Amino acid sequence: MAAVQLEKYCQGFTKLLTIFLSILLLLLGTILLILWLSLRPHRPTFHIIDFTVPGFAQPSGLNDSRITFNVTARNTNKHNGIYYDSVAGLVFYRDQQIGWTPLMEPFLQGPKTTTMLYGKFCGVKLTVTGKRWPEFINARKQGKVVFRLQITSVIKYKIRTWDAKHHKMHVNCDVGVGPKGSILPAWKNKKCHAHFG
Repeated sequence: MAAVQLEKYCQGFTKLLTIFLSILLLLLGTILLILWLSLRPHRPTFHIIDFTVPGFAQPSGLNDSRITFNVTARNTNKHNGIYYDSVAGLVFYRDQQIGWTPLMEPFLQGPKTTTMLYGKFCGVKLTVTGKRWPEFINARKQGKVVFRLQITSVIKYKIRTWDAKHHKMHVNCDVGVGPKGSILPAWKNKKCHAHFG
């Protein structure tokens, strides 16, 4: 009879211990999830604000023209800063690169801040050649030419007291330009696609 009571006591103790360990694991898992969500950095967001090609209508194309643009970079993290290595801008017509320019020296963007990136592509670098030239002329006649502005940098998150690893970032902003060389209203303040790799 004492053996039966001891066996029931052991079974009850085992059930209680199992419940206690399950609750402890659930609490630890919840705490780790909350910590991961609060410390995990979010990607910066980019929006195209302005894009102009003042000599857009000239018959010689973009050879003697310039392209100017403004893009905002927003750090949406509450507590994490973002280190940007040097930032460069490229402009494409379809798959052909027609310009490149450095934009900014390395800088730290604080939490919950927005940085304006200004850029200008000038002169002979702006050339649309080969089979793309007739496509460019045709699109210009139809009243809308779509360019792709690409911003590249290597970023690193500053998470509280430690720095994370470097990430190569590419931001692609498709932008439509009208017959006068200004950004079309539908493309203004449009969110750009950012990817890492």
